[in-house]
Amino acid sequence: MVSYFVPRGRVLLKAGNLRKVVQPHQPQQLQLQAAKPTQQQNGSWPVVRHLRHFSSNSSSGNAPLHRLKPQTQQQPQPRKQQLNHNQNLAQVRRNVLSRWTGFLLRWAPMGICVFGAIEWQFHKKRCERDGSPRTASEFQSRVYCSLPLRIISRCWGWLAACYMPTTLRPYVYGWYSSAFNVNLSEAQYPEYEHYNSLAEFFTRPLKEGARTIDANAPLVSPADGKVLHFGSASDSLIEQVKGVNYSIEDFLGPLQTLEEAKTGVSYAQALKRQRDGTTELYQCVIYLAPGDYHRFHSPTAWQPTVRRHFSGELLSVSPKVAGWLPGLFCLNERVLYMGQWKHGFFSYTAVGATNVGSVEIYMDAELKTNRWTGLNVGKHPPSTYEYDEVALDAEQKPKELGKGDLIGQFNMGSTIVLLFEAPKNFKFDIVAGQKIHVGESLGHIVERK
Repeated sequence: MVSYFVPRGRVLLKAGNLRKVVQPHQPQQLQLQAAKPTQQQNGSWPVVRHLRHFSSNSSSGNAPLHRLKPQTQQQPQPRKQQLNHNQNLAQVRRNVLSRWTGFLLRWAPMGICVFGAIEWQFHKKRCERDGSPRTASEFQSRVYCSLPLRIISRCWGWLAACYMPTTLRPYVYGWYSSAFNVNLSEAQYPEYEHYNSLAEFFTRPLKEGARTIDANAPLVSPADGKVLHFGSASDSLIEQVKGVNYSIEDFLGPLQTLEEAKTGVSYAQALKRQRDGTTELYQCVIYLAPGDYHRFHSPTAWQPTVRRHFSGELLSVSPKVAGWLPGLFCLNERVLYMGQWKHGFFSYTAVGATNVGSVEIYMDAELKTNRWTGLNVGKHPPSTYEYDEVALDAEQKPKELGKGDLIGQFNMGSTIVLLFEAPKNFKFDIVAGQKIHVGESLGHIVERK
């Protein structure tokens, strides 16, 4: 009974005990000779182990001990002993391997975390020394992109679409509303019982008159959300948030026509329709939080001509991540529509994010986002130019979108990016970090004297 209190799964063994384990088992006659009464009284560990071995082999407590045959009756069996010796050595090796494998599996994740923390601190010191923003390093970016976020997003999309029992709806939707400050009074259906699933609750419509479209503003907000950044986009690199840039070419893809590519000017200048120097490119980024109204609208009257679907990552687009990961909008899955408005080039992009089951565009029934790509965790498109392009010809081309027209919906919070051409006297009416609603003015054109 005492032997059951002896730890058997120890990783570190004493040298003497390890030699005893590695040595082949001796005949039972030698074992009984070694087990002297003095050793039993002293409580030696090998004796306790042998006693436990004998007791476990017996079917009951009254089982007789094996009688030793006389020395003259024992036949030498060297080959059989050699086989037993090899089998014992193989079993010992397997035991040692399994112990060290379990040791590594138990402690390796902690070692990876320690290594990540050290790399994080070194990168932080490097950014402070260089005076640059504390953004993600190449290693940190690769680790983040290798997480199974697409699988998680698809599982979340499936869970959100599941039927919610009526008795649970007030509790689940009420908790969600309290956690993310949902204003259900402006919804078309303010009763929790109306929504059969979380997905329906996320994409709830607003009641008539809940949003007023500014008729005097040339450009209004396309969604409810937070203004992450806005400003000029005249250079090849534009700001994602303050101090963090991304490339216009990586975000939009190559130029649409060969004539545009041969103009000999920069990418941003080649996008313009007015080449007389009277216009400039501008951008505006609006982030939709989980508690916001998840449908998005047209910010102005414009005509889309091309749709591009980039099947990229599904990284978080929260303000903290946007300020930490450079080129976030160029990495994520996004649906881009390019076209014209009265002042020239206009593009409208819906950027996907973690837990966004899909981006649905009402006028584009063929669009399928967040597709199943298998269990290829850590694999990414080889280039940002991996996209599907559809030219909206005369048959597929939708009617001109008016200001405030409903375009589509996110199945959870995400981001809208506007990149457009406007006169140089265009001025924004917003500030970074401002909370904005559909229909509110984004800017105006200053009248020239």
